[in-house]
Amino acid sequence: MTGNETSAGRRAAVIGLGSMGLGMALSLRRAGFEVAGCDLSAAAVERLVAAGGTGAKTPAEAAAGADIVVSVVVNAAQTESVLFGEAGSAAAMPEGSVFVSSATMAPEAARAMAERLEATGRHYLDAPISGGAQRAAEGALTILASGSAAAFAAARPALDAMAAKLYELGDAPGTGAAFKMVNQLLAGVHIAAACEAIAFAACQGLDIRRVYEVITASAGNSWMFENRIPHVLDGDYAPRSAVDIFTKDLGIVMDMARSGKFPVPVAGAALQMFLMTAAAGMGRDDDASVARLYAQIAGLDLPGVSKEG
Repeated sequence: MTGNETSAGRRAAVIGLGSMGLGMALSLRRAGFEVAGCDLSAAAVERLVAAGGTGAKTPAEAAAGADIVVSVVVNAAQTESVLFGEAGSAAAMPEGSVFVSSATMAPEAARAMAERLEATGRHYLDAPISGGAQRAAEGALTILASGSAAAFAAARPALDAMAAKLYELGDAPGTGAAFKMVNQLLAGVHIAAACEAIAFAACQGLDIRRVYEVITASAGNSWMFENRIPHVLDGDYAPRSAVDIFTKDLGIVMDMARSGKFPVPVAGAALQMFLMTAAAGMGRDDDASVARLYAQIAGLDLPGVSKEG
């Protein structure tokens, strides 16, 4: 069964048309959905309209008549505003429709919003995403989802359009969020370690392009080393995923660990590196900018970074 057969004539809304959200909206369009999009950036909305979607000025306008509302914003506070703020989507969603929350947040925040929305007769699917902008555009994300059977059933056509891998992690909202935080712990640690390693290599006077070639064929490789270090080699710190994302996400990890009285010293060290990078004025730059911080501290020449910083 093709996406067009399952989704033609169905209506979806995507709130948040950044690099991930726009790709997800375009994947829904390819699958046959009528897609309304809402974003603070008029240019982002225009890109969706050019692909056959429609633009909306508010989450409520986008969600009106939608079977599925996909929220692709940054955090719990933005998700709550999208749902329950002024001109929020919750009141405009038809009864029985589903809200698919893709923001990274603490599990208790997901549980609280799910309880509040489901009390109105709408469904909430806790569905954090992983994979990056390119996979979002290809409809090939990994989605870590939890929620009721009814929420999964309502969201299924959109999930099929947006994901290459869908993990159904239980019937309780918050479980997907907890799985995502395990991923973010690892992702943040791996980025910080990759940046430390390439800066260490530069400090040894090694050809860092050769280091990249060797490490990606060796046991020390990681997905993040392979994905982020080319940004360092090219001196290109345009944000694909910003430093500030990991100050937020590793901060959530630390809050969860403290609440559970569980030690996470490696994640804590990584968080400090992201915080220092942000404090040095690079919070909105690519998260590989941790390598730039090391270069500035050690007086290293990296592409795009002078010894003077």
